Amino acid sequence: MGAGAERRGQRRVAMAELQQLRVQEAVDSMVKSLERENIRKMQGLMFRCSASCCEDSQASMKQVHQCIERCHVPLAQAQALVTSELEKFQDRLARCTMHCNDKAKDSIDAGSKELQVKQQLDSCVTKCVDDHMHLIPTMTKKMKEALLSIGK
Repeated sequence: MGAGAERRGQRRVAMAELQQLRVQEAVDSMVKSLERENIRKMQGLMFRCSASCCEDSQASMKQVHQCIERCHVPLAQAQALVTSELEKFQDRLARCTMHCNDKAKDSIDAGSKELQVKQQLDSCVTKCVDDHMHLIPTMTKKMKEALLSIGK
């Protein structure tokens, strides 16, 4: 592979990594916000609830254990919800970028020029990322509403 092709290859990786970084930063910001505004409050409730289970001197060890487990349920549900939503989001984004890769491979197979295919691929991946970035606020709102209902 020549130096020009190698540089183009590095640029392609850089473009893909840049797009991935954009999504990662937005998702990280969303998760931090959920943790700060919702999950942390639920953790506090869980620990206070668990501590109160231990204050019942008449309860058996089994009853205390069951009480503590009940205290943990809302937080576990909240964490499962966030994990599930993030996985769905990542799957959708991955399917979109796979579609871009398939289109690029088809173009190469059809005899298109490498540079032209690379530009199409970059454009397609950027559109995937843009489309999915627009989903983040709605996904955040939906998760916050679900977390509030779990917390009640």
